[in-house]
Amino acid sequence: MNRNEKDPLAWEELHTEHLITDEWIDLRASAYRFPDGRVFEPFYNYSRRDYVVIVASDTDGNYLCVRQFRQGIREVTTEFPAGGIERTGDHKYGGIKDLPVEEALAAAKRELREETGHESAEWRHLMTIPSSATVSDNYAHLFVARNCRKIADQALDETEFLHVVKLPAEEIERMISAGEFQQAVHITAWLLSLRRG
Repeated sequence: MNRNEKDPLAWEELHTEHLITDEWIDLRASAYRFPDGRVFEPFYNYSRRDYVVIVASDTDGNYLCVRQFRQGIREVTTEFPAGGIERTGDHKYGGIKDLPVEEALAAAKRELREETGHESAEWRHLMTIPSSATVSDNYAHLFVARNCRKIADQALDETEFLHVVKLPAEEIERMISAGEFQQAVHITAWLLSLRRG
């Protein structure tokens, strides 16, 4: 299908009400016309910051993970370092599929340093994917960082309370199989890192 052609499965957005708009989120209720002409509302969706996920390994081959509380599932999770891409102006939220890799990479380097105190000279962009295409328009930018070295202490944001843990690949695999490594986008990043090297 030509990029300029409208897909016959696309819904037509008729109107949108912004229910909550602050520095963190733009929560909306929208009305859509379906391909068969029927109208349905409300569909709730939101914008929030695009973010980065870093599959980072140290010079010993262990992976840098962080443990922190996730309020959505009300549990402490183990996951890879990650964080929002800081933007200003009209694009403070996500929805920028074609964000330059360099801009996302700068955010990934910052988040790795802030959350773990490590840095790397070996970075690779794996993929940029929708975070949750059903309800959100933001994107996750997935990276690999190899041979990370500790250069500083953590420099956490005021809402971050996390501990760094170093795990071998076998333990991450075990945790994923046991449902103990629970962030879906982080698991995607892990599998891509194994596949693409």
